[in-house]
Amino acid sequence: MQITNWRKSTYSGDGSNCVEIATTPDAVRVRDSKDADGPRLAIAPPAWRAFLLGMATPSPPCHRSTHHG
Repeated sequence: MQITNWRKSTYSGDGSNCVEIATTPDAVRVRDSKDADGPRLAIAPPAWRAFLLGMATPSPPCHRSTHHG
């Protein structure tokens, strides 16, 4: 499947460490913007929505254990 509508996140700014996504009816495709011909992920739309929801939801701070036993 040829995908031509890759887009970079607006949160990426001018940095070079970015990912690009492309949507198809069956998956959200993810690739490294520096390696357009490299490996790609294909994520089911419900899993992608859950990922985005998880990223948007603040999580409690991590607490490091002080037990050294």
